[in-house]
Amino acid sequence: MLVLQGKSIVITGAASGIGRALALQCAQRGARLLLADIQAQALNSIVVECRALGAVCEPHITDTGNEAAIFSLADKAQSLWGGADIIVNNAGVSLVAPVDKLTAADAQWLMNINFWGVVHGCRAFLPQLRTKPQAVIVNISSIFAMVSVPTQSMYNASKAAVRAFSDGLRQELRGSGVQLLCVHPGGISTQIANQARVVDVSLIASSAQEMCDQFDFAARTTPAQAAAQIIRAIERGQTRLLIGADALIFDWLYRLFPTRASGWLTSLLQWERKRRSKG
Repeated sequence: MLVLQGKSIVITGAASGIGRALALQCAQRGARLLLADIQAQALNSIVVECRALGAVCEPHITDTGNEAAIFSLADKAQSLWGGADIIVNNAGVSLVAPVDKLTAADAQWLMNINFWGVVHGCRAFLPQLRTKPQAVIVNISSIFAMVSVPTQSMYNASKAAVRAFSDGLRQELRGSGVQLLCVHPGGISTQIANQARVVDVSLIASSAQEMCDQFDFAARTTPAQAAAQIIRAIERGQTRLLIGADALIFDWLYRLFPTRASGWLTSLLQWERKRRSKG
């Protein structure tokens, strides 16, 4: 079992959602924290909360989609504590756009954060992680790496890329002291839908607000619950984690019926939309 007490942990996307919940729970376990986010005010707020819990905690404003910014974050960890023991590549964004209305700029924006941010995080921190007796990389993917719904093709692609990248890197790390955990959350009650870049929701909802309401209804797992499961998986040395009953069910369906699972999920969402409109 890996003990978080005294470990140096870096978390991207730490100002909200799963990242924020992870920061608080790691602080309670006595970890030293370097928290990264692009939202300065929210980042400073979570740093204050972690310090109130007695944790050593430092903020670092970071654009996860920028390679140089991620390497600067790694330099900060090196200068503070001689490097990180654990890096959590958590930062992520959402884009709602049918493919025929998708722009290259929007697609690149999402991939830079959701996928390349993970790649850069692994590349930047690997040298220091390799010097630690116990080190862990945590890459946040999604159940959408397995199943897909309309308007989310780029998000699906980014999370599937994180899964495949993580699987390959894990094999490269065999025999080293660095473990890699890939996390596939289902619906988590964060602000990701409210903060999504919205192009066209007409295939899934009548308005952006209805889309957010649908997400809130379906997201049954809290960030705190997700964070607790991730920490337990880190401590136990797991390599793969599904979070939420929805993730477990659709992962099972994808394994049994890979060509049908996405269609069933889309039909389920459409049925729920009609049911709620009648209610």
